[in-house]
Amino acid sequence: MTRLSRRAEVDPFLAMDVLAEANRLKGAGAPVISLAVGQPAAKAPEAVRRAAAEAVMTGDLGYTDTLGRPGLRQAIAEHYRDHYGVDVPVSRIAVTTGSSAGFSLAFLALTDPGGRVAITAPGYPAYRNIIRALSLEPVELPVGQDGFDIDALLAAHARKPIDVLLLASPANPTGAVLEAPALRAVIEACGEKGIAFISDEIYHRLRHTGEDVTALSLGEEVIVINSFSKYYCMTGWRIGWMVLPSAMVRAVERLSQNLYISAPDIAQIAAPHAFACTAELDAVKAQYRASRALLMERLPGLGMDFAAPPDGAFYAWCDISRHSNDSMDFARRMLADIHVAATPGADFDPFEGDRHLRISYAGTTEMIAEALDRIERWL
Repeated sequence: MTRLSRRAEVDPFLAMDVLAEANRLKGAGAPVISLAVGQPAAKAPEAVRRAAAEAVMTGDLGYTDTLGRPGLRQAIAEHYRDHYGVDVPVSRIAVTTGSSAGFSLAFLALTDPGGRVAITAPGYPAYRNIIRALSLEPVELPVGQDGFDIDALLAAHARKPIDVLLLASPANPTGAVLEAPALRAVIEACGEKGIAFISDEIYHRLRHTGEDVTALSLGEEVIVINSFSKYYCMTGWRIGWMVLPSAMVRAVERLSQNLYISAPDIAQIAAPHAFACTAELDAVKAQYRASRALLMERLPGLGMDFAAPPDGAFYAWCDISRHSNDSMDFARRMLADIHVAATPGADFDPFEGDRHLRISYAGTTEMIAEALDRIERWL
């Protein structure tokens, strides 16, 4: 019998388990509405799709430089200049197979086995699972209504040194945003203690209450990870990027050469065109805002209050404790009874997750309205 490693015992990503069951029901003919996965319902921009189609028919597709096609890296650098007013040398940009590869590469480059990586709770569950799969220790720091607690980080570091802090803003699953002064304070605290800082900016350009602030504008030694998946509606293209301190570039390149070779060539050819599609993509964002407004209006009346301000991304982090203290059971019953899929909070928060549910409003506003009607009748 094949013996599996302890690393292989990593927890499942429950959002994907819920999606699999939703797809099974849908395949059987059930009228499923999925609010479980953070995947835009909109297609990739037309210019991106046209560039990909042309590349398939005429392009010489193959392996690229491990750090990415020069044209894409240059386009990413120009994006930082145009959108944030920040100059980023092309030499510090690494193209990755989605942001997921970026997290693995960053953890491998910054830690040795047994190293400690601090993350927030609630937070994206794949962080925790990737950390454990790499034989590292996740240090989960609870985040309340007051936001990230630097003192909690420093106390955990004093007990046993932390190698890396990873923060996302806007955050998944809460949509919460870390404002520039607070973000600067975190970066400075990490610098003083020798803690590497990773900023997950995958939900940038999906902020609803202000302007994006990249960590690159606040410190030179930060690591930024981003992707074309969310704002650019390109989840299936598996194309992301990292902005690295200069001293880290070669290490990430070596690791990526051996683990991934290169990101998908066709996605690299098409992705630069996304930066010129702001009008098309902002129209999609307007739909998210309409759905967000609908949820903010109706969820409290259903006894599902917002547990965090949905300032960005496309998620509602809901307190369902008036109905259940078992979010997995609640999500399963909701899917089975009314064919509405949402993600149990237990996936995101080992402390308070059992009484929370994450609702994704990345679909159409019509989908959200119908789902709310079903939930109201069900409750």
